[in-house]
Amino acid sequence: MADEPSELFDDIYVGLRAGAAGRKKRRGEPLSPEEREALGRWQRMSTGRKAVAVGGFAVGTFGLGFTVGGLVFRRSRKA
Repeated sequence: MADEPSELFDDIYVGLRAGAAGRKKRRGEPLSPEEREALGRWQRMSTGRKAVAVGGFAVGTFGLGFTVGGLVFRRSRKA
């Protein structure tokens, strides 16, 4: 599993790149060497490490959305 925060961010980044490469591959578009490498790294990654990366991305996205939503849709406080 990802022991350091930097490893988690690297895994999330690889997952995002592999997702984009997977979409291009399904459409039949040619992949760049970087996209092939990201797809290969994601496929070689262990299931537990993938779960931590996807979960970290989901929690971070939810937290950011919750914060922005609170700022946008908050009720004004009366003094």
